[in-house]
Amino acid sequence: QVQLVESGGGLVQAGGSLRLSCVASGITFDFYDMAWYRQAPENQREKVAVITSGGRRDYADSVKGRFTISRDNAKNTMYLQMNSLKPEDTAQYYCNAVHPIGGEYWGQGTQLTVSS
Repeated sequence: QVQLVESGGGLVQAGGSLRLSCVASGITFDFYDMAWYRQAPENQREKVAVITSGGRRDYADSVKGRFTISRDNAKNTMYLQMNSLKPEDTAQYYCNAVHPIGGEYWGQGTQLTVSS
């Protein structure tokens, strides 16, 4: 059974930092491209950052320079370090795993709230 479990969300003041984690089980983590998505109320889910199985990273323009995605294959874990947080970063953050030849999984999400 595949599970993606996010943690690390919470309430933080604007300008603060937080790190999200996503622990995967039931998949060969090394082979998967991993990503963070977020969804605010009444908004569409948007891709925040991606890190491929080969370690290539890409970010949404809105978070470039503030967020850093990383992965630890030995721990089956992906991270999102978020700095200089803004109220508009408030959203439910989801972990996503995609296998290059098929198979996609989602976590249940973790809530981030940034107060002004």
